[in-house]
Amino acid sequence: MHHEELAPLQRPRYGSIVDDERLSAEEMDERRRQNIAYEYLCHLEEAKRWMEVCLEEELPPTTELEEGLRNGVYLAKLAKFFAPNVVSDKKIYDVEQARYKRSGLHFRHTDNTVQWLRAMESIGLPKIFYPETTDVYDRKNIPRMIYCIHALSLYLFKLGLAPQIQDLLGKVDFTEEEISNMRKELEKYGIQMPSFSKIGGILASELSVDEAALHAAVIAINEAIEKGIAEQTIATLRNANAMLLNVDEGLAQDYQNELFEAKRRKESNARLKNGTISEEERDVYEELLTQAEIQGNINKINIHIALVQVNEAIDRQDEVALMAGLNRPALSLLEVLPQNSSWYLLQLCDSKEQKMQIAGVPNMLDKSEIQKEVSVANAEAEAHKLKLIAVDNINTAIRNCDPSKTLVALMKPEAQLPVVHSFAAAVYQTELFNLQQQNAVNYLAHDELSIAVEMLSAVVLLNQALENKDILTIKNHLRNPCIGFNNLEEENLQRYADTLLSIKSEASSQGQDYLSWNDIQNCIDLVNMQIQEENERIIAIGHINEAIDQGNPEKTLETLLLPTAKLQDVKPVYARHYQDVLYHAKAQKCKESQDESVLLWLDEIQKGISDANNNIKEAAILAVGTSMINKSLEKGDSQPVLMILQSKFELRVIPECADTYFRNLSEAKNLKTREDSNESPWIKLVMKNMYDYYYNVETEEGTCVAPEGVVPKTSWLTGEEIQSIVGQVTADYNREQLWLANENLIVQLQARARGFLVRKNYQERKAYLQNQEPSAIKIQAFWKGFKQRKSYVDRLKVLQGNVAAVVKIQSWVKMWLAKRAYRKRLQYFKDHNDEIVKIQAFLRANKAREDYRTLIGAENPPLTVLRKFAYLLDQSDLDFQEELEVTRLREEVVTKIRSNQQLEKDLNLMDIKIGLLVKNRITLQDVVLHSKKLNKKSKSQLEEMVMVDKQGIKGLSKERRKKLEAYQHLFYLLQTNPTYLAKLIFQMPQNKSTKFMDTVIFTLYNYASNQREEYLLLKLFKTALEEEINSKVDQIQDIVTGNPTVIKMVVSFNRGARGQNTLRQLLAPVVKEIMEDKSLIINTSPVDVYKSWVNQLEMQTGEASKLPYDVTTEQALTHTEVVNKLESSIQSLRAVTDKVLTSIFSSLNMMPYGMRYIAKVLKSSLHEKFPDATEDELLKIVGNLLYYRYMNPAIVAPDGFDIIDMTAGGQIHPDQRRNLGCVAKVLQHAASNKLFEGESEHLSSMNTYLSQTYQKFRNFFQAACDVPEPEEKFNVDEYSDMVTLSKPVIYISIEEIINTHSLLLEHQDAIATEPNDLLNELLEGLGPVPDVESFLGEGAVDPNDPNRESTLNQLAKTEISLSLTSKYELREGEDQDLKSLMIKTKRLIVDVIRTQPGDTLLEILETPATAQQESEHLKLVEKRAILDSKTPEKMKHSQSIFEDGQLPIEQKKRKIQRNLRALEQAGLVSSATKYQEIINEIAKDIRNQRRYRHHRKAELVKLQQTLNALNSKTAFYEEQINYYNTYIKTCLDNLTRKNSRRSIKLDGKEEVKGSKKLKQASLKYTAARLHEKGVILEIEDLQTNQFKNVMFDITPGEEVGDFEIKAKFLGVEMEKVQLHFQDLLQMQYEGVAVMKMFDKAKVNVNLLIFLLNKKFYGK
Repeated sequence: MHHEELAPLQRPRYGSIVDDERLSAEEMDERRRQNIAYEYLCHLEEAKRWMEVCLEEELPPTTELEEGLRNGVYLAKLAKFFAPNVVSDKKIYDVEQARYKRSGLHFRHTDNTVQWLRAMESIGLPKIFYPETTDVYDRKNIPRMIYCIHALSLYLFKLGLAPQIQDLLGKVDFTEEEISNMRKELEKYGIQMPSFSKIGGILASELSVDEAALHAAVIAINEAIEKGIAEQTIATLRNANAMLLNVDEGLAQDYQNELFEAKRRKESNARLKNGTISEEERDVYEELLTQAEIQGNINKINIHIALVQVNEAIDRQDEVALMAGLNRPALSLLEVLPQNSSWYLLQLCDSKEQKMQIAGVPNMLDKSEIQKEVSVANAEAEAHKLKLIAVDNINTAIRNCDPSKTLVALMKPEAQLPVVHSFAAAVYQTELFNLQQQNAVNYLAHDELSIAVEMLSAVVLLNQALENKDILTIKNHLRNPCIGFNNLEEENLQRYADTLLSIKSEASSQGQDYLSWNDIQNCIDLVNMQIQEENERIIAIGHINEAIDQGNPEKTLETLLLPTAKLQDVKPVYARHYQDVLYHAKAQKCKESQDESVLLWLDEIQKGISDANNNIKEAAILAVGTSMINKSLEKGDSQPVLMILQSKFELRVIPECADTYFRNLSEAKNLKTREDSNESPWIKLVMKNMYDYYYNVETEEGTCVAPEGVVPKTSWLTGEEIQSIVGQVTADYNREQLWLANENLIVQLQARARGFLVRKNYQERKAYLQNQEPSAIKIQAFWKGFKQRKSYVDRLKVLQGNVAAVVKIQSWVKMWLAKRAYRKRLQYFKDHNDEIVKIQAFLRANKAREDYRTLIGAENPPLTVLRKFAYLLDQSDLDFQEELEVTRLREEVVTKIRSNQQLEKDLNLMDIKIGLLVKNRITLQDVVLHSKKLNKKSKSQLEEMVMVDKQGIKGLSKERRKKLEAYQHLFYLLQTNPTYLAKLIFQMPQNKSTKFMDTVIFTLYNYASNQREEYLLLKLFKTALEEEINSKVDQIQDIVTGNPTVIKMVVSFNRGARGQNTLRQLLAPVVKEIMEDKSLIINTSPVDVYKSWVNQLEMQTGEASKLPYDVTTEQALTHTEVVNKLESSIQSLRAVTDKVLTSIFSSLNMMPYGMRYIAKVLKSSLHEKFPDATEDELLKIVGNLLYYRYMNPAIVAPDGFDIIDMTAGGQIHPDQRRNLGCVAKVLQHAASNKLFEGESEHLSSMNTYLSQTYQKFRNFFQAACDVPEPEEKFNVDEYSDMVTLSKPVIYISIEEIINTHSLLLEHQDAIATEPNDLLNELLEGLGPVPDVESFLGEGAVDPNDPNRESTLNQLAKTEISLSLTSKYELREGEDQDLKSLMIKTKRLIVDVIRTQPGDTLLEILETPATAQQESEHLKLVEKRAILDSKTPEKMKHSQSIFEDGQLPIEQKKRKIQRNLRALEQAGLVSSATKYQEIINEIAKDIRNQRRYRHHRKAELVKLQQTLNALNSKTAFYEEQINYYNTYIKTCLDNLTRKNSRRSIKLDGKEEVKGSKKLKQASLKYTAARLHEKGVILEIEDLQTNQFKNVMFDITPGEEVGDFEIKAKFLGVEMEKVQLHFQDLLQMQYEGVAVMKMFDKAKVNVNLLIFLLNKKFYGK
């Protein structure tokens, strides 16, 4: 962008305007402006570099610096640099500029600028340099701010608080483009560049001293410096008039050197500037050092010397020397306290050592670093002092045994103790008291307190977690190193927590609420011991498994008896069995798990031991029983057998079988008994089918180990054999008893078996017969046929024998049946007489319908059919009544529309005035006066409009009727020929054409209150739109990007009184549904969603969130919760949008026909002009009209378009507004096929939905353009007025008539180019434009009436009714218009065929009428005459038509024949077709008459609905008026209670006393003074240095808010201007920043308002 030049005396890029004598005046002026821009860029660079040094951070580039300073952040940081006691980081809004980078400026950024201004005020910088806040924030005068920064730099340099700002003029280079851009920026805002070179002089002049003496002293110093003699320089520096401080004689040479170098630099820079500044603008201080610069350089030397002294004292660790250096005035250090000297030395030594470690070389501490460390040392010293006091208070509170006071003392920040929990006050008191008692001096130091409190707080939190049973928190507290538990193992935390919970529960049940540190430590030790035991048991289990695998019973027994195993019931004698059982259990476990390395667990080993013990116990019992049984059998004693079986074998035995048991057992034993001397007394049993057990029957000893050399007994029965024998005997006995007990059941079973066999035989027989069924049927049929034939033959023989009798009987029966049927039919007709009549009526109606279908559907309907329906062309009383009612309602609707439009305009103006009142605290009179006018209009406007004369021609004087008839002809021509108005619209400026459309055009067409006028208005829209496209549209997108007049007119009209109901019906249901859904919250802004989520988290937790509040969109989208909420909003948005789309797409037929037709015209006209345009491009333009312009605003602001009902003062909730706005945004993108990209990238998931919706919109727009032409829709053409029942009437004010006449004459050449144009003829007949009085006629207003002007203005608004007629209608004897001739002929034919029948028209015309037919025709004529006499004047036909209707029938026939010949010659009818063409035309008239009646009924309903809607709107406006009246009354009441300088009365006039005050007050300012205040920006053709010769005199006028400003030059009055305060406020409201006064002076509007408020209104 730019760089600093190497040559020290390099000239600036743009030199002096005298560089080239050949430059013209324009070129010289151009060069001057370029120089100004370059110099300002240099000043910007100077300010930028100086601020970067002060702030120690990089600022935006020079060309972007102005914009970067607008948010005030850098200014506030600068304020913190030189006034830290005034501005801190907390006071700086958006200190990191995150919000500014994300969403631009916020109004709170102005707080930063205010902080900067306050900081400058605190250090005493003169206020003459200060900019306004708006100069910075609104960028109204940025050079003023840069000017202030330069002044501030010099002032701070003088105070020794900042370095001197550089002079970079001519040392930096900028590109041509940068300088040109800056020049344009300065010219854009019309800013006068301040004089930077005069800052030093202004600073000096602001001091309260003798300026001449000061000036002389400063010049003397400069001269002494130039001489280079230090003694003379120091003498001049010590001159009291120089106002220099802290001048040390010992530093004279240093002062001389520094000042000499500073002066050389300034002289060098001055030489560069001299070429760009004219002689008269040069300042003496451009080459001399100013007082501020001299003081700044002195301070610079003093500070350097003081810093050297301080740093040397730090290096020597010299506390006394350090204090002497810190107290030197040059450093101006704050809060240097003698008692903290040791703290200073320690802190500064540490700081300097750290700085040296970072830099790697010894460095000096500068002033800011020393001040910072002094402040830190003071804070630490103060904190230490407070800490000692707090510790004393804590010990005292502990001794007093007051838990609450102890807690308060512990919680004091000064104590610097760990966190203390208020709910455990008693715990702290108890434990700390015990600890204090244990201390030798009965006093706890801070270190002891800190450790104790930290440990107790940890224990308290652990107890709280135990009460809440929060395992995770318990573990965390146990891990806390502050609690200091011993032998704590991380892997055992869960066991600790579980055990502590059980101990806590037990302690709570015993009344102990708190576990002490020792309790918890004991619990930890207990758990550790348990875990140690468990580990040892695990080792023992491993040894047991190893012993089992070795198969050594002794080894296994040894391991089972280990104390650490803690196994129960281990008996050494069972060692073998233990080995077998455990080995088998382990083998089974290995098999199941398919793992050979699996081990038996403790519970499995214990189970094996228990199972082994039980096995041996059961075997011993069984062995004893076996021995006793065998002994009893050997003895032959049966008595104990039964008891032994029950007790030892636990068998269920039956006493009745005791003998059988003994017998069978004896037999079995006898079979085994054999003499064998080798048998031993041992018997062998098998336990669990796998383990052996040996029992000695003699010694009753048992063992699991087989005795050596012993053969078990084989002659005895074994236990299994005994059990088997006894079981068999018991089973046999039970079976026998079962058969005996169930003998009956056995019999039944046998019976069922026999029945089954019988049924089986039956089924087999039945199946056989079914298989032979065809044969059986044949046999049965043969037999039945034989019997029937025999019966028939017998009956036939009887009848043949009695033939005569049979015939006679048959005749009697037939006669009786016929009579009965006839009577029944006759009775049926009598019973259904009403139904028969209805059928006949239906048949007749059906015939009539067939005839009517023939009339309307046949290509050539016959005359006989036409004759039946000719009566439909007559007008009945009902027709006249409906016509009158339509006319009345149309008049009311038009009147109401005009009234509402005026009310709406007045209310909008009232909104603006109240807004200005609130914003600027303006006088209340204008608002009160407007309110009175508004009230007057709202009460009397409707009555005035109704009561004014609306009688048309009859309502005016006789001599003015001809003039009014000419206006009727003129407006008829304008109404029926849209070309004139279309051209007139484009000839006028847009602001005038808009007003013209709102008043005259819509009035001319009665706001399209009937079909004819809607048809004509659409033709005007069509013509104007085609004209605008052809003449003004160069590219197809101009329709979208521009604001076409016709498009605006069409949309405005269709959203107005007539189209509003349609828009309400189309959108109101779905909009109300969206607004009433309270749960619906759609927010598609990630940042807003993020902030809402953070707020919700804080509300739920009650704690401040650690998340940042200000984030960018990208940062917000990194949070899952935000994405989820956003996705939920998108889903809701889709659902709601679908509802709106459904409502729109399903309501195509509800859309106003006018909108659809104009869309069709728009599409076709664009296609004609741009044939290469695609269908998509054309449909997007149509969509822009139908959706974006017509529907979209109503969705976004339904309250503004009467889509929903709102009360006065009511507002839509912001959430509802945002929901509707999001829906409208999606629909807008969809209608234009615009996807979400860029800033809306987070909504890209809806792009597919948008594309799909666009296709639906495309089809909708295509369908919307598919409408018939207006001629077909309304059945209207250019000749319709000749056959309508009533003449068109409009209601227009006299003022509008005169204005229209004036506009037509003004643009006559453009809109009626042909000399013989009908418009030219009518305007020539009207003559010049009349005024109101000449329009009404002389004498309408009394010339002597003092209120004559007001009366004329009121009369100008008087509405009159004009019955529009064409001046060029055909009259009798001038039947040259064939269409008119056709109409008259048709009327005559209808009169003739109604009284004289015939098959063809020729037959009727050639056949003479009978007397009866003549009589019927006469009655018809008389009836018509009576009806015409009752017809209102506006609805009567022309005289020629009336006279034709009175002719006799024969004369009518002759006239018909003459007319037919004329029409035949013109080719309209033909005698060859028997004049069928005219018959077809009459049939068409009948059809049209019927349609007209239907349309009229529909129009009545529509007009009534429109009137009701307008009445509702009027009521709403009146409610708003009442609301405003209440507001104004409150303002007046408040104003009355204040002791204001001016009082306002209810009549809007100021008190006389106040008026006199204002009238006497007068202000005089020179232009130079106003220029300094920023009020005057520039005066054309006048240099700034001449402003002092211009004087402005501001005098208040008679009316409040009016001022007269006079301008004088050198005392000569030049010009004066009237200024209205209300106009200034209006310009401010409209955003106009600069206005011209006297056509020469550019004035800042905002500052002028401020000046007038301050000086005249005390605000």
